[in-house]
Amino acid sequence: MDKNHSFKVGFSFGLTSGIITTLGLMVGLNSGTKSKLAVIGGVLTIAIADSFSDALGIHISEESENKHTTKEIWVAALSAFFSKFVFALTFIVPLLLCTLQTAILVSIAWGLSMLGIFSYFMARKQNTNPWKAAAEHLIIALVVICLTHYAGDWIAKVFV
Repeated sequence: MDKNHSFKVGFSFGLTSGIITTLGLMVGLNSGTKSKLAVIGGVLTIAIADSFSDALGIHISEESENKHTTKEIWVAALSAFFSKFVFALTFIVPLLLCTLQTAILVSIAWGLSMLGIFSYFMARKQNTNPWKAAAEHLIIALVVICLTHYAGDWIAKVFV
């Protein structure tokens, strides 16, 4: 593995995790609390804590393979951290500019667009069916969005 490959591993992991985790958290918190403050706090928490957690996870995973240089491991970890951190923070913008319900819809559209575009171009570069790859990744994201929405609804009914 070279540094470029290490960067791609970290970046693709961070982007995907940043989009799906942040959308899931936003949708679930919105359904459960209807609180803009809670959703903003959740996004900031994901951007900080989960970015560090994912970077450490990539770092340890790459170390455990025992076939990468120290530099390659750090490149993968740091690119995972920064890509997740930045992509998670992009979801703050609609929360600051729109009502909560509009921000959730804008964030879903933004996140699914970014995931679909990234998946499409990644698959094209790998000479695989880009539409199939994008559809597969978008379906997984939509499942997460639906499950977290209903989990938030359930929490609001049971605990509020």
